[in-house]
Amino acid sequence: MSGRRAAVSGRRAAVREKGLLHALGLGLSAGLFVLVLGLATVLVVVPKVAGATPLTVLTSSMEPRLPPGTLIVVKPTPTDEIRIGDVVTYQIESGRPEVISHRVTEIVSSSDGGTAFVTQGDNNSEPDEALVLPEQVRGTLWYSVPWLGFVNQVVNGDARSWIVPLLAIALLGYAGYSVAAGLVEAQRRRAGTRKARPAPR
Repeated sequence: MSGRRAAVSGRRAAVREKGLLHALGLGLSAGLFVLVLGLATVLVVVPKVAGATPLTVLTSSMEPRLPPGTLIVVKPTPTDEIRIGDVVTYQIESGRPEVISHRVTEIVSSSDGGTAFVTQGDNNSEPDEALVLPEQVRGTLWYSVPWLGFVNQVVNGDARSWIVPLLAIALLGYAGYSVAAGLVEAQRRRAGTRKARPAPR
């Protein structure tokens, strides 16, 4: 009798352990899904909807607020709405893709009577040498997220064409597996319950 009780207790412990592992697995998968969804929202969805551009800080000129590896999202801003203290992203040379993100420290009149901006990195002791003209400005800093710039480098780089679809397929596959495993486990429990019921006399 004691051996039978021990066997039953062992089975119950195994079931509890299996249930705990299953719940832990579901929790981890849900957390991973939320994390990936959040990253996709911050890196792709929000910038695209707002017409903004995600960029990665690569130098230390804007430390401590924007250290290397920070993700910055730059939104288009009319130059007449730019104020002293705004962080602007501008082309180093007009028409070229290379950009810098520095803070506006002064607004002056350019040689042709228009407006120009004096900019400086927060970590730099001197302002930038050249004035920034309106046609060089790509936008102003909308929001920033520490460390996500490295992820942005991968997602928005050459690998984006295959990483995003692969990630979506993997998530859908894992979700399908979790649902199927849950259905199989529920079926097994129902079968076990039927077997455990005493036969009618």
